[in-house]
Amino acid sequence: MAALDPDLLLRAYSVGVFPMASTRDAADVFWVEPKKRGVLPLDGFHLSHSLAKTIRSDRYTITVDKAFGEVVSHCAEATARRPDTWINPDIEVAYAELHRRGYAHSVEAWQDDQLVGGLYGVRLGAAFFGESMFSRARDASKVALAHLVARLKVGGFKLLDCQFLTEHLASLGTIEVGRDAYVALLDSALGLGSVAVPGDVSPPADFFAIDRGAAPDDVAATVAGPISGWRIAQLLGQTS
Repeated sequence: MAALDPDLLLRAYSVGVFPMASTRDAADVFWVEPKKRGVLPLDGFHLSHSLAKTIRSDRYTITVDKAFGEVVSHCAEATARRPDTWINPDIEVAYAELHRRGYAHSVEAWQDDQLVGGLYGVRLGAAFFGESMFSRARDASKVALAHLVARLKVGGFKLLDCQFLTEHLASLGTIEVGRDAYVALLDSALGLGSVAVPGDVSPPADFFAIDRGAAPDDVAATVAGPISGWRIAQLLGQTS
């Protein structure tokens, strides 16, 4: 088959569809539009006492877009819990191109200069579509997700799409919505009531606002630089 076209990929996201492969070695991809969709409300992130403590401790150094390809490769690796993956080489190539264009981003968790967790996804308008995450150390992927949620809140995003509801995501506040409700959330995030066109979506959301020290009125801004775990925990609030 022909390589997965990045422009087609963006149009698919704009109408609530995303690609998957049946196995790591599959030559083709298929398009998925779930009847039930996992969505993580940005004000509903479940920050437990233990996770808040880990975040504030800065056990992991968090970066953005420092190792996009490595994150995708780790997400595609087989594990004891997941002997196969839906990320095939065509998907890797297509998302690498979206990253080059500025549409796809990764959040990385490092410990002793080793990549131990992270996630990646696609940004379109005020929506972020989470694709996959991995963890090689306790709570590393949870900390990366917490940093992502704080980043999206500060940047004015409206939707964090998690695709499918899992037990892991549910523990962090992800809920499940029907297709009609999801489409309404998506249209609101893209600022229109019909199909979005890549490069022509509104309102604009700023994925990097938090890096410049921008913050909601109730959280004091800081100078640009490494974002402390204390600030991330403050942005998210503690719910349990």
